[in-house]
This record gives sequence, structure tokens and C-alpha cells, in this order.
Amino acid sequence: MEFPQNILVTGGAGFIGSHLVDRLLAKGCRVTVLDDFNDYYDPRIKRANVAPHLKHPRYALVEGDIRDRAILAKIFSEGGFDLVVHLAARAGVRPSLTQAPLYCDVNVVGTSLLLEAAAKCGIKKFVFASSSSVYGDNEKVPFSETDAVDNPVSPYAATKRAAELVCYAYHHLFKMDISCVRFFTVYGPRQRPEMAIHKFTRLISDGKPVPMFGDGGTERDYTYIDDIIDGVIAIIERHRGCEIYNLGDSNPIPLARLVELIEQALGKKALIKREPPQPGDVQRTFADIAKARRMLGYEPRVPIEEGIQRFVRWYEEHAQ
Repeated sequence: MEFPQNILVTGGAGFIGSHLVDRLLAKGCRVTVLDDFNDYYDPRIKRANVAPHLKHPRYALVEGDIRDRAILAKIFSEGGFDLVVHLAARAGVRPSLTQAPLYCDVNVVGTSLLLEAAAKCGIKKFVFASSSSVYGDNEKVPFSETDAVDNPVSPYAATKRAAELVCYAYHHLFKMDISCVRFFTVYGPRQRPEMAIHKFTRLISDGKPVPMFGDGGTERDYTYIDDIIDGVIAIIERHRGCEIYNLGDSNPIPLARLVELIEQALGKKALIKREPPQPGDVQRTFADIAKARRMLGYEPRVPIEEGIQRFVRWYEEHAQ
């Protein structure tokens, strides 16, 4: 089947979004990005992400909020899109604990408005970026798409699960092909500065204390950005109907081991500052990727040891 040629990417100035845009432009697609450049982290980082794209003849940037009905009406009426990849969201578990209404508005209402605009224009393909956080403190591992996800432990997780349900409703009503993609702790070049790998690399490099919440035994299924983008491209190429997919590395790493790998890559020891466990954090994430392997041919190729080396090289080249 022919790859979609005219694609709207929301949040396309962000970490995952800008990497996806790189890949889509390389495949010959026309790409329109909708991004509001909000101040969750320094907007200058997102400006730098899009700078190479602005010169491309098949790229268009629209600055605006996914909740702005007028902007949505304009870009959907003029865009002629074959596909929407919806990555825009209010991100982060911990900030959601004190800003739940904002997270609900952006992540649930914003997603609903995008789905409505797509349905009105007859768009039949929609990819939604969900999160491994929907699994909560699931004691069954690895986490499977068929697991019950009725006990989120943060407003962020709750909004992602709620948006998945809205996606299913639009699939049912409008026969849209919709995929909900549960990303597992994505890292790599351009990663958001508050995320653990970027933050720890910066602190260790600068000789500053590294906060370690709990005993260092919490585990995350860190997944390199190139593997994630491979998975998203496979979804665009192969997906039909309405499905949820885990995209992860399926190899959880304890926090203490992560710090060791960053120390090795930098050639510097970390100054550890012990902190109490944080509300909203889960003990582990662990992706069962059997479904993605079977249906998408997904196969992560960058182990954490190599991925950390790649990230640290990028960081050292770009550190201010």
C-alpha cells in the first residue's frame, strides 16, 4: 500500500516529533507541523529542532494550540491530509500532580477536537501518542496491551488512557484507522532536558548532585528514539482498524544501573543525592512487544549501552 504523502504532525517541534518529521521528509512526504511552543521547557530548544525543517520545500509550520478550533478548522480545510500523527500533549507525570485540569484540557479535550476535525474532513488514518504510564503500578510484567489499565497513578496517565478511549469511539463512529501507541521512556538526541537521561548527563558532566529518588531500584524500559520512529513508520505503513501498540525496548534497567552507564560514557563519577520516592512514579515499566513484532515487524535494535553512548556524544557536541 502506498505510504501517505500529506501528513499533519501535532507536536512536531518536540523531541519525538522532530525526529519523525526528519524521517517523513526523507521519505518524500509533505509535512505540516502544528505546535504551540509552550513553556513547559525552554521554547528555544523546540525552535532549534525545527530550524533545519523550515528550509525544506515540503514542510510547513503552523504555530498554534490544538484546542484552538479556528486554527484547526483552517488547517484541516486547507491541508488535504492523508494522515494525522498526534504527538502534542502536556507532558510529564510529576507536573500533572498539581495541574490536573490543564492536563485534562490539553490531552483529552485537545485530542477530541483533533479527532472531530479529522472526522469532518473525512480523514481515515490517525495515530495517537499514548504512554506506558497508563499501566500504573501493574504488578504483572511485562505489560501487555490486553492488561487492565483502570488504576492510573497520575493525572497525566489518566488523561492518556481517557484519550485512548475517545480514539476508540471515533474509530467506531467514523470507521477511522486509529492506532494508540504506548511509548516506553523514549530517549536520544534532542530529549527533553528534564527527562532522567538528559538531566543526569548534565548534572554529572557539571559535577552537580544527581537526585536519586528511592533506593535506585526503580526500573524503566528505556527505548532509543530511532527504534521508536521505526515503530511509528511501521504503524503508518501497516496498521488497519483500531489497535493499541506497545513500543519499547522490553529490557528494563534499574535507575542505579542507568547512572552507572552515564558515568561510564562521560568518564565521570556521579555525586548521588538520595531523595524519597516521588508521588505518581511507578516501580517499573516493561513492554511486552510481541504484538508490535507480530503485526508491525517491530524490532528494537539499539541496546541501552549503545544508546547512552550515542546520547552522551550528542550532548557533548551540543552542551552550551
